[in-house]
Amino acid sequence: MSAAGFLAYALALALAAAIPGPGVVALVARALGAGFRQAMGFTLGLILGDLTFLTAAVFGLALVAQAMGELFTIVRFLAAAYLGYLAWKLWRAAGNAAEVEAMASETVLGSFLAGLTVTLANPKTIVFYLALLPTLVDLQHVGLADYAVLVVLTTLVLFLVMTPYAALAARARHVLRRPSVLARLNRSAALILGGAAIWSLVRRA
Repeated sequence: MSAAGFLAYALALALAAAIPGPGVVALVARALGAGFRQAMGFTLGLILGDLTFLTAAVFGLALVAQAMGELFTIVRFLAAAYLGYLAWKLWRAAGNAAEVEAMASETVLGSFLAGLTVTLANPKTIVFYLALLPTLVDLQHVGLADYAVLVVLTTLVLFLVMTPYAALAARARHVLRRPSVLARLNRSAALILGGAAIWSLVRRA
């Protein structure tokens, strides 16, 4: 691959990742509810999910992914259930600072697995790697060295795009301490997450 090809891929991925979708919404909600550390665990899960689809596309596993359509349907339902659960927790916490703080006690591993699940069920991610990627990269001529560069680029781009979302939401969590503000903040996030859960159920890749 040429430097121009890598640059085109990085720019397209950055644009796709920056557009808010279920992954970004869930990440922000995670940061609001549990803090920056948990959000970064969630981000690592998102990145692994993207790398899974990248690997499938590069090594010609798109047909396998299509054959596993029922499995992806199950994963999509699991992701929607998680988003709904997170929405319920945020709504329930509302302006109760103690309950919001308690969400930070959840494990980073749990956040990581949640990020992975949400990404594997995200139609936008599936379309990008299994449909749009072949228009950006000549997959027939991607060698192991090219694949390694794509992995590094994917990790760096997603980390750079997602970290500001997590940092800003985590900062808002610490700054906006008044119960009335927390209530509005959490309930707004809960409504968005609930909408994302419904979108995950009805949207088709």
